[in-house]
Amino acid sequence: MKIIVPMAGRGTRMRPHTLTIPKPLVPIAGKAIVHRLMEDIVAVCNEPVEEIAFIIGDFGAEVEKRLIQIAESLGAKGKIYYQDKPLGTAHALLCAKPSLEGELVIAFADTLFKADFTLDKSKDGTIWVQKVDNPSSFGVVEFDKDGYITNFVEKPTEFVSDLAIIGIYYVKDGAFLRDEMQYLLDNNIKDKGEFQLTNALENMKRKGVKFVPEQISEWLDCGNKDSTVFTNQRYLEYLKDRKEKLVADSAKVVNSVLIEPVYIGENVEIHNSVVGPHVSISANTKIKNTVISNSIVQESAHIDNANITNSMIGNHAKYHGSQADLSVGDYNVIK
Repeated sequence: MKIIVPMAGRGTRMRPHTLTIPKPLVPIAGKAIVHRLMEDIVAVCNEPVEEIAFIIGDFGAEVEKRLIQIAESLGAKGKIYYQDKPLGTAHALLCAKPSLEGELVIAFADTLFKADFTLDKSKDGTIWVQKVDNPSSFGVVEFDKDGYITNFVEKPTEFVSDLAIIGIYYVKDGAFLRDEMQYLLDNNIKDKGEFQLTNALENMKRKGVKFVPEQISEWLDCGNKDSTVFTNQRYLEYLKDRKEKLVADSAKVVNSVLIEPVYIGENVEIHNSVVGPHVSISANTKIKNTVISNSIVQESAHIDNANITNSMIGNHAKYHGSQADLSVGDYNVIK
């Protein structure tokens, strides 16, 4: 089994938090979004993953090193591929062409999920979906009485289905998919100006491949600051239910109250403060004389004399102030 992770976009809707790192490396409960996503996919696959291939832009050597470490932490070999131009999902995947063979899970790294199933590898392919209230904003699937997908519809103007494709796919024959995507590029077949993965899946379906939908229990978006803060909240609840250790032994909590669930990273210092619920604080951050809830604070930040909620504070940021709803980027200083 291999996992292919297209993540070449910079995540402009998440600025200023993506000015120094790509969006999939923004932390959720102390780990990068893409790390959490890979953990969840490995759990659903319920078998060892031999390779995780990341398709990225020009993110630099440090980001590449972190991605390789994420793969290795899950027992897989990490590979890095590059997409220079945003020409669509099929084009992005073909940037990892040498890895497109055998059994594949494709996972676009801007969403997290919770699932109550184990991947059924007896199927030709699986499209992971979630029921939504506004299907016209998504790609959706139609399926027949036997449960097989009959149609992929991108942002339908009239109701055809409320099962939205969340951006995670299983394909038993990766080489078949590779060849169908290459056919799109070779013949300049585009949809809405781009080479689309769903067009390749549709061609496979016409040639006899049977895809099934698999509905997840919760779909967690990380598209902007507010949705990412909410995802952090939900994820902390999951980790609490799983009784995972969320406060590092090296953290120093002095004359302060922690309201669970909270994540407190290595060498964090908290003095005279109330932290939580639903707060994630990454390594080496210092918090003093502060009340903070429902927020994400990244590494080596400094916060004092503040009352903060529904906020994201970037790496090395400094905040001295009063009650606020914040989105403070890396290295900023606010007094």
